[in-house]
Amino acid sequence: MEDSRRIALDVLEACLDKGQPLDDALARHPGFPALDPRDRAFVRLLLATALRRLGEIDVVLGAMIERRLEGANAIGHQILRLGAAQLLFLGTPAHAAVDTSVQLAQSRLPHIKGLTNAVLRRVAREGIAMLGDRDPARLNTPLWLWESWSATYGEEATRAIAAAHLIEAPLDLTSRADADFWAGQLEAEKLPTGTLRRRTGGAIAELPGYAEGAWWVQDAAATLPARLLGDIAGKRVADLCAAPGGKTMQLCAAGAQVTAVDISARRVTRLSENLARAGMTAELVISDASKWMPAETFDAVLLDAPCSGTGTLRRHPDIAWLKDEEDVSRLTLTQDRLLVHALDLLKPGGTLIYAVCSLQEDEGPARVEALLAREPSLQRVPVTSAELPGLAEAVTPAGDVRTLPSMWAERGGIDGFYIARLRS
Repeated sequence: MEDSRRIALDVLEACLDKGQPLDDALARHPGFPALDPRDRAFVRLLLATALRRLGEIDVVLGAMIERRLEGANAIGHQILRLGAAQLLFLGTPAHAAVDTSVQLAQSRLPHIKGLTNAVLRRVAREGIAMLGDRDPARLNTPLWLWESWSATYGEEATRAIAAAHLIEAPLDLTSRADADFWAGQLEAEKLPTGTLRRRTGGAIAELPGYAEGAWWVQDAAATLPARLLGDIAGKRVADLCAAPGGKTMQLCAAGAQVTAVDISARRVTRLSENLARAGMTAELVISDASKWMPAETFDAVLLDAPCSGTGTLRRHPDIAWLKDEEDVSRLTLTQDRLLVHALDLLKPGGTLIYAVCSLQEDEGPARVEALLAREPSLQRVPVTSAELPGLAEAVTPAGDVRTLPSMWAERGGIDGFYIARLRS
């Protein structure tokens, strides 16, 4: 476990001190793939817990050290955070959490070894009691997110959203066909929208049906944009910003002639591999989707635009600490460019689906209202509750879709998405 904690420290440093997304930092660490599956799972759990509970962890540490370790000593603060995560939330025996943290300090910053030992022993004694009367939902949500969500959804809904982010997300799968059969094979619950849901745990690649591409990993909310295109068999559909390909695979499985566009060659390679595993084919294009001009227009365009990702904090808790209002403002410019260009790719009367896995108002309804004001011939095609079995509450008064992580709480929640359906 010593190697796993050392790798967790490297990745947490890359994430919080250098701004790398958690998944990227894990993928880039040369030691992570070499760990056995059990240790890899431990690293992911430790990092997810530290990030998901960072606010509470920092409250406890802030009461025990006069000032945060910064500058050349910043790695020491990450050591304390990982130690505290184990003591406060993972139930790691105190001697193991403290001793391994002291060893990390000895290897990286020997002069804080004594401080690490003293602080974490105190966390072991007093930390849990200190959190007894605290507000986890509020503490673990950055102020800018809390204020923006409260303004959009109200404080009660914001608290429910933030509480949902503290719970590890289940594993959602989309089956290519025969969902009932694969639900039995995978010991999964079939959700009202058709997604298969099972508890996390175990190697995904070892589950029945993975090798032959009978299903793929995809949150239940992420399946909705493609479903809202209706019957697309034989139709030409462009999937913009397509990688890693869950929606592309949905479109292919529905019988569409799919052109998948993404700016990242690395991500298109991954998309190609996913299609090959499932025995599916699509035209793959490496290009900036806001500039790409094909020879022919399309019956439908699905634009799952680059966004802040604040609807996916259950799975990507690092986003809460790596993004801010400036990121949202910058991304809205990209979203506007993509939306305007997407219209040029549509045949007259064609359908455009706009989707973002963001909870931010500026990235969702505000973008669509701006587009409708700019393009008077464009029409919103309202979504009906019958199209979203079990999720009628996600249909907005305007006829768009807004899922919140607090929805389906009894089933384990769902990612936050905004979806609008438009017709040229």
